[in-house]
Amino acid sequence: MQSPNHPKHYCGVFGIYGHPNAAELAYFGLYALQHRGQESAGIVACDSRQFREHKGMGLVPQIFEGNILHGLVGHMAVGHTRYSTTGSSHIRNAQPLTVDCARGQIAVAHNGNLTNAALLREELEAKGSIFQTTVDSEIILHLMAQPDGPRGESSLLTAVRRIEGAYSLVIMTEHELIGVRDPHGFRPLAIGKVGDAWVLASETCAFDLIHAKFVRDVEPGEVVIINKDGLRSVQAFPAHERRAFCIFEYVYFARPDSTIANRNVYRVRVEMGRQLARENPIEADLVIPVPDSGNSAALGYSLESGIPYEMAFVRNHYVGRSFLQPSQLIRDFAVRVKLNLIGELVKGKRVIIVDDSIVRGTTCKARVNSLKEAGATAVHVLVSCPPHMNPCVYGIDFPDRSKLMAANHTNEEIRKYLNADSLHYLSQDGMVKATNLPRDSFCMACYDGNYPVPYDPRLEKNVMERRRARVESLGESVAKDAQQPRLL
Repeated sequence: MQSPNHPKHYCGVFGIYGHPNAAELAYFGLYALQHRGQESAGIVACDSRQFREHKGMGLVPQIFEGNILHGLVGHMAVGHTRYSTTGSSHIRNAQPLTVDCARGQIAVAHNGNLTNAALLREELEAKGSIFQTTVDSEIILHLMAQPDGPRGESSLLTAVRRIEGAYSLVIMTEHELIGVRDPHGFRPLAIGKVGDAWVLASETCAFDLIHAKFVRDVEPGEVVIINKDGLRSVQAFPAHERRAFCIFEYVYFARPDSTIANRNVYRVRVEMGRQLARENPIEADLVIPVPDSGNSAALGYSLESGIPYEMAFVRNHYVGRSFLQPSQLIRDFAVRVKLNLIGELVKGKRVIIVDDSIVRGTTCKARVNSLKEAGATAVHVLVSCPPHMNPCVYGIDFPDRSKLMAANHTNEEIRKYLNADSLHYLSQDGMVKATNLPRDSFCMACYDGNYPVPYDPRLEKNVMERRRARVESLGESVAKDAQQPRLL
């Protein structure tokens, strides 16, 4: 379960074509991608004639209990596990989204965030489109279903060329499974095979669980179309578009057993820890990770520095949603119930505690205090990424700039707030160096403020205010009409 003080990701997507038990394999794929979203999940299966779907709120095994999967018949399936960044937490916003239109049945699962969603939605509503959800993903369905637009493959290409921002899509029609990645490649999407069946997934860890073999990543701007004739690739955008893969996937979001751009995530995180030690040598007795996200980087720091590594924080893996809003009677219950400290390991010791990020700082402060209460003589906080200075508009719920601690306080002010003896972040250059990939292949907007796709929050606000004014005006008209006498 993700901490309420860690950033949340938009979602994970999965698709499979050509397997008699497609829905069951989609279930296991979503199970492996559960870390990318724990709010809702869904699977839509197809037998080339009929779509069958099941969606619900909560975790994957809770939603697909009993014989539900047996009813999802078909050799194709698309699945989605979600955490909301655009659209409220409600069952109607659970994905995959489906539509039955003049072009047939379509299901779409979306990972990312569209930066021109408000403008496109306003345009579509003006043409008569009626939206059933508040998520930006539904815009893609409406664009594909336009009756006056091109048909077939061309309708899809026309749709994806209209949308902007971050998107990795898995789309299912009655006869095809389609994977799409935005031209900048913000979010991951991989291709695999299990027997003769093709698989698409946000991360390769989903392949491991179903014994699928990794084939390759979907390239930025690429559309892969899978049907009875096999896999065909179409490049929907010019090849000169800037690459902008979200580097925070390597820092935190992706599972350590996944491989992205031929880099194992675990090895990258260990190297980030080594780089952290090279940049910030500290005299200490122990290196302690914040489980589980800090494990790999802390190990790297220990290996590079020679300081012993200890798992002094023990994670309770059975913490459920009911613990997210604890009673005020227990001051730091939310932190202690998830991570418990083995006090005798740190008593009288100088301790380095390694975490992947500090966004708001509240949980980190509680952990520093618990270490000192247990008798640690010094607590040094080290972070395996740079300070977060800017909000993300591409699908991560980093709060607005006013709520980002590093954007509003100096390093020394944060250190004092945390009650730490020192505070050190990995540099931007060091983080990139750990990936062994060029800097211009990443989006690092949350660190450096360089947004690859232009985004104007004022424009978004104006569109939302116009929509709100229309709703309020309609409400006044309805109320006035209700007061008029009616002929019975």
